Amino acid sequence: MSVKLTASALAIAAVAATSAAARDNVQVAGSSTVLPYASIVAEAFGENTDFPTPVVESGGSSAGLKRFCEGVGENTIDVANASRKIREKEIEACAANGVTDIIEVRIGYDGIVFASQQSGPAFTAFEPADIYNAIGSKVMKDGELVDNANTTWDEFNGDLPAVEIAMFIPGTKHGTREVFEEKVLLPGCEATGAMQAMIDGGMSEDDAEDACLAVRTDGKSVDIDGDYTETLARIDSNTNGIGVFGLAFYENNTDKLKVATMSGVEPTTESISTGEYPVSRPLFFYVKKAHIGVIPGLKEYAQFFVADELAGPSGPLANYGLVSDPELAATQAAVEAEETMSSGM
Repeated sequence: MSVKLTASALAIAAVAATSAAARDNVQVAGSSTVLPYASIVAEAFGENTDFPTPVVESGGSSAGLKRFCEGVGENTIDVANASRKIREKEIEACAANGVTDIIEVRIGYDGIVFASQQSGPAFTAFEPADIYNAIGSKVMKDGELVDNANTTWDEFNGDLPAVEIAMFIPGTKHGTREVFEEKVLLPGCEATGAMQAMIDGGMSEDDAEDACLAVRTDGKSVDIDGDYTETLARIDSNTNGIGVFGLAFYENNTDKLKVATMSGVEPTTESISTGEYPVSRPLFFYVKKAHIGVIPGLKEYAQFFVADELAGPSGPLANYGLVSDPELAATQAAVEAEETMSSGM
């Protein structure tokens, strides 16, 4: 299919044509949640096509998108993996550096789960309010908004164990953190009445929302900047610890972890695909259209990733924990057509 190159694509095509060291492999970076899926695809792509195996790095959604938006050219990455949608300010940063045609590819869905040691106490009956009461910076106590001094889970929910609060949550550079904030902390803050108390105290609604996302800094809540293996190591060394993981990671570590319900629903492929489980999110990767036709195998990699054989309900990604997208066929058509976000994808 003939591809109309943008000016920036023509520029790097010229570089590629005159440089003996032109890059011939696809380069990917970003979300640690998407990493295992992208690694499976990259390996299969290298084995089943004539293209070199893509280089896939982690680092978090924000870090990957920052690198993606650095510019166009073989010294920049081609694909950014993300466990959240690209933000408007990131699109603006991309545009400022000449990255104007971005293809958004949704690969499927994942759930954020709360899991603890197999041999530790059972944490069931979680509601967003419980997580907020455990680690929110300001909580309601006797009708007043106060600094969070809760030490054990049963102080605010008698159905939870009387053990020390110890939560290990994704650091701020991870896409998982944004979903955790949006779907757990913020609803929990609202449910406890803390958000309304902040507004009644003179805060604007926006400022109150920001305040709801603040977590305590006394050691009860610990940010994990690494990947899920670091969170697992913390759980391994803390009998009472609760960690935040992606569904796929949990399912591959059920010998070490047991999962909690959220709002009475256990996270499974089925409960996530139907939307019944409340803490789920779509997963994406983003492609620079300007690099298609310049970096060998880039479009083919994107097509390969979302093919039924890989991302469908019976494919290896589903076996690893990805919840297949019911609208996968539409995504495949959009990738084939190279539809960009600005063209209405």
